[in-house]
Amino acid sequence: MNLLVRQLGTQSYQPTWEAMQRFTNERDENTADEIWCLQHEPVLTLGQAGKEEHLLNPGNIPVIKVDRGGQVTYHGPGQLVCYLLIDLRRQGIGARQFVTHIEDSLIRLLEHYGVRAQNRPDAPGVYVNEAKIGALGLRIRRGCSFHGLSLNIDMDLSPFQAINPCGHPGMAVTQLKHFVPDIRFADVEKNLIEELRKTLNYDSLTLLTEPLPYD
Repeated sequence: MNLLVRQLGTQSYQPTWEAMQRFTNERDENTADEIWCLQHEPVLTLGQAGKEEHLLNPGNIPVIKVDRGGQVTYHGPGQLVCYLLIDLRRQGIGARQFVTHIEDSLIRLLEHYGVRAQNRPDAPGVYVNEAKIGALGLRIRRGCSFHGLSLNIDMDLSPFQAINPCGHPGMAVTQLKHFVPDIRFADVEKNLIEELRKTLNYDSLTLLTEPLPYD
């Protein structure tokens, strides 16, 4: 089975979210699975059950209420976001196993760079020395997933101080550059795509760079 991967550069949040919704609503059993890899302009997103009390001091960063699980998180330049548009029924995996696959892919990616990471049963995501480096937020509709993961690579982390990250007061946040100073964003993206391909059991992948056809 082939996986389509769209490398989209820097995108605004709202139109990308709307494109994900449209893609998921219009897909059928023959639609190929896709992963969209990108960076976002600065934005805070609040999950469908998110509590506004976790927005401490957002300032001039836009806040968007969205239809994924989880609480509040920040997206901005230097953070890799991968939206996972996967037919889970066709893949024969459930939601909990899917989360585990994503976390395992991130952990193996970080291990490739000599960084020891782990997940936490009480807070989905991936952590290095108790500091969060990778976040997850998913929605499943008609057996198909959208939204996905974010990985902090080389970014300004100060906006995380304006929130309780993922609804956890005082949670520390870190990034790959702290451990690998000469890290290259493009290399991380390439390696994570390959980890996700293997973990989700695709035989091959096709890289696409043209604009989204769904907006």
